[in-house]
This record gives sequence, C-alpha cells and structure tokens, in this order.
Amino acid sequence: MIDNYFDSETYSKIDFTKTKIKKGEYDNCTFTNCNFENVHASNIQFVECEFVDCNFSNTIVKNTAFKDVHFLNCKMIGMKFNECDTFLLQLNFKDCQLNFSSFYQLKIPKTHFKSCNLDAVDFTETDLSAALFEDCDLKNAIFTETNLEKTNFITSINFDIDPEINKLKGAKFSKDNVIGLLQKYQIIVE
Repeated sequence: MIDNYFDSETYSKIDFTKTKIKKGEYDNCTFTNCNFENVHASNIQFVECEFVDCNFSNTIVKNTAFKDVHFLNCKMIGMKFNECDTFLLQLNFKDCQLNFSSFYQLKIPKTHFKSCNLDAVDFTETDLSAALFEDCDLKNAIFTETNLEKTNFITSINFDIDPEINKLKGAKFSKDNVIGLLQKYQIIVE
C-alpha cells in the first residue's frame, strides 16, 4: 500500500537533509536543485520523474523504485543503485557525476550515459546490453562478467575492459579508444 501519491508536482531547492522526504509514489514529478545527500530515500517510488541539478551523494535508496527516471547534471557519488527495487528499473543520465557508484548485478539494458563521469563505478555482472556511453569518462570503472553486447563506447574514454571476462559481441568502439580493450596485455600502441 502506498503512503502518499504525488502527481506532476515540481519540487525546487528543497534540502531533504532538513525537510524529510515523504514516502510514497512520485509520478511524473520534477525535482530541481534539491539536496538528497546522505538522505534515507528508501522504499519510495519515482515513476517518469526528472531530477535536475540535484545532489544524491551517498543517498540510501534501498528498495527505491526508479521507473523511467532521468537524471540531468546531478551529483551522485557513492550511490548504491544495486540496492534499489529492480522491477521495471529504467535510468538515464546526462552530465552526471556518478563516481564510486554501484550497478552491481543490475539488468539495465539500453541505459544512456551522456557526458558522465563514471570514475570507479562498479558494473560487475551488470546487463548493459545496447547501452550508450556517449562522451563518458570511465576511469577505473569495473567491468567484470558484464554484458556489454551492442553497447556503444565510440566517444568514451579511459575504460579498461577485459574481452576475456565480459560479453562484447556487437559492442562499438572507435579506433582511438580500442586500446581500452588491451590494457591487461600491457601492449604499447603508438
């Protein structure tokens, strides 16, 4: 049973570290310049919502649902997306800082990451098939037993993906960044 239902509402400049977020379902809502840093945002449903210029660093999202949710220019350091509700999970990110976040074992095919910083993000055993990493920095991102089939990395940089322990059939790379597939061999390409 849902505690509260919020439809097509706009939340602007709310500091949820001082004003507790109400549990319930937020449908087609927009959050702009809101602070969720270190907030317990567990057991909340966000459906077709948009978050713009928000701070989600270390936010606890255990059993939180993100269904067709878009994050734009958000700071999301240390987010444990692997703890959220996986039913109908659909996320998209643009201009976000996702450093040290975890997508461990999630099924998030076709997810779009555009112009994001993904330093040390854990994609271990994640299904990222047909995902798009457009102009992303993947320095120290962890890809182990990850499904990257048909995933597009053409414009991304600093990734280190081992073709022997990840699924890469149909994945796209540019001639300039294909070296990210050879890091473990310590090959010098000039």
